[in-house]
Amino acid sequence: MKINDIKLVKTIYGKNDTYPPPLSGEYAFVGRSNVGKSTLLNILMNRNMAKVSKKPGKTRSINFYLINNKFYFVDLPGYGYAKASISERERWKKIIENYFKSRKWNIKILFVLIDGRHELQKNDKVLIEWLKSLEIPFCVVLTKMDKLKNSERKGSVKYYQNILKEFGEYIIIPYSSVTKEGVEEILELIETFGGV
Repeated sequence: MKINDIKLVKTIYGKNDTYPPPLSGEYAFVGRSNVGKSTLLNILMNRNMAKVSKKPGKTRSINFYLINNKFYFVDLPGYGYAKASISERERWKKIIENYFKSRKWNIKILFVLIDGRHELQKNDKVLIEWLKSLEIPFCVVLTKMDKLKNSERKGSVKYYQNILKEFGEYIIIPYSSVTKEGVEEILELIETFGGV
């Protein structure tokens, strides 16, 4: 899949904001703060559109990027950032909940980014259970895999394969922003679900 044209067309801050027209679907990205979501989006789009920061919690809105004038990449706020205020975390939670309930019919696939160096966190498990109950199709992208030795990488993938069996059959893509491992697989998956 080749991405030629990108525009940030809509930013959603609250439940009363209006979503853009559905077009031919959307491919959403979600994960804990500091998991590398904005960096992955920038790599996929081949330009620096999503804000990247060493400080977690920079994405505080839902950002709709129009790709090739046909479909959207949707950048969802990172969750689990402990230093964000309770009211801010609650606002993030509400806009993500509203997005899933309002747009689940238009989501082709959701990419759940999880730090492959760690075991499944409570917030990640809650999200996966929630996605399953809403019947939103998703795959897991294990980030920061370049920071693991080969044996650790294999162990991480196997661990997540076993964990996810509890929920069903799901694709797991090991990914690294440094080596670009997994980028082609993500683009191929988007193409498989209709993004061209």
